[in-house]
Amino acid sequence: MTISMYQASVPPFIRALSNLAVILEKGAAHAQARKIDEAALLNSRLFPDMFSLSRQVQIATDTARSGAGRLAGAEFPAYEDNETTFQELLLRVRHSIAYLETLRPAQIDGCEDKTISWQTRSSTKSMQGLPYLMNHLLPNVHFHVATAYGILRHGGVEIGKKDFLGP
Repeated sequence: MTISMYQASVPPFIRALSNLAVILEKGAAHAQARKIDEAALLNSRLFPDMFSLSRQVQIATDTARSGAGRLAGAEFPAYEDNETTFQELLLRVRHSIAYLETLRPAQIDGCEDKTISWQTRSSTKSMQGLPYLMNHLLPNVHFHVATAYGILRHGGVEIGKKDFLGP
């Protein structure tokens, strides 16, 4: 049995972002129930040189959206990175999922050897489709979702492995 590039990308991205939405909802409920300023959680970090919770969510959504779009050879939406509330972050996650749901297997399948190029802060990178997905996109999405989970858990939000993994 083989797995397609679409199956290996879009459904796992949607699952990770859907689980991230649940985690963020629990973070929002935690802040409200305990009368904690949302900004305290949204600006939290696991260590001073790491990105904040908000930035972790932004990077996770950007990576899933832009990566799947590049694999598909499709335009993908860009967002401004200006969210300051849980609700704004949740909207960003939901919009990213909605975009991913527009992509079809025929757009992505067969791109294993396609050269994918993207711009980082300091350079232009290129990889073939399969290594791009397996060695760049999937690890990055999961890293930033896991870090967002870790920040909220460290902040006292009652979440567990089941929240991270989802149903």
